[in-house]
Amino acid sequence: MGDVDCGVIKTRVDRADGRYLYYFSFEQQPPPVFDVRLADRGARALELRWNPLLYEDVIVSTARQERTFLPPEEHCPLCPTARAEGFATEIPSPAFELVAFENRFPSFRPDAPAVEDESPLYRRAAARGVCEVIVYSPDHDATLATLPEAQARHLVDVWADRYGELGARTDVKYVFIFENRGPEIGVTLTHPHGQLYAFPYVPPHIQREEAAARHHQEVTGRCLLCDLVADELVHGRRIIAAMEGWVAWVPFAARVPYEVHVASAKHRASLLELSEAERTGLARIVRLVQAKYDNLWGFAMPYTMSMHQRRVDGPEPPGAHLHLEFLPPYRARDRLKYFAGVETGAGTYINDTAPEDKAQELREAPPRT
Repeated sequence: MGDVDCGVIKTRVDRADGRYLYYFSFEQQPPPVFDVRLADRGARALELRWNPLLYEDVIVSTARQERTFLPPEEHCPLCPTARAEGFATEIPSPAFELVAFENRFPSFRPDAPAVEDESPLYRRAAARGVCEVIVYSPDHDATLATLPEAQARHLVDVWADRYGELGARTDVKYVFIFENRGPEIGVTLTHPHGQLYAFPYVPPHIQREEAAARHHQEVTGRCLLCDLVADELVHGRRIIAAMEGWVAWVPFAARVPYEVHVASAKHRASLLELSEAERTGLARIVRLVQAKYDNLWGFAMPYTMSMHQRRVDGPEPPGAHLHLEFLPPYRARDRLKYFAGVETGAGTYINDTAPEDKAQELREAPPRT
């Protein structure tokens, strides 16, 4: 089944194990699909457990212990399936442009089993939601920075499509798009890809951001992120780049030395509010940030990239403003920044460097800005 929208053909394939896969075909016709079978997902523990000390949920997903761990390229599950009788990857086609599919080792499932509380303090809930993998390219060695500009632009359209479709589900309250990059972060597959979690609740970090934005709006009548972007542009010392409706900077209170935030210069609550030009600008500035990271010391910089945008479970909260947060784990070329006792036990970050110095280093890293 294929849907055509704005020049893209979106084709859904339902797999034998109950999961779905979407092909997004922008420049080519949808690829042929092989009739291949993967191992079943299996029935493992999958539930939410309530932490009464921190007043938040913890996801228990024991199937994730079995996920593929740093396989050789010839057994990469995110590469195309070369032939019907050969090694079957998650993508049953010899070629593709971009793909989104349900994660085989998820933290949420639409059909997660019902659970029972252990006691009034120890509560459980069904981990119902959706986890997807978004594969950026069939090229095993590609990166965001080396993707053709058109491919990176198409990726933004795929992000918007998945945010819109999953955000329309009645069992979803927040759609979280992210990328984990590099073995230092704990990545188990090196093929270029990101992920999406459609949460049945609003995650704690997002709740804290919303509370801060709401307070700022009540006090000033303005959007917090709009004011942060304006302040950074005035001072300029922490700016990495400003281009095509987007601004990238090292935050004033960066949690790690090379943290970078990217935000729309105009108030945009989500991907769905971006113009075509703003989507193009987002693709370009994300590629720029990764290129600077990789050129800083001449190796692929690991990081987590998190996209924060408006919740999908009701009216737009005050100050919801689309932005991305990059957190690399390095504090120097050969030194990792670990989250140790103060960060994990007290909840306070310690930055070993001055954000203004790190911003200057990133500005000077090719391509210079």
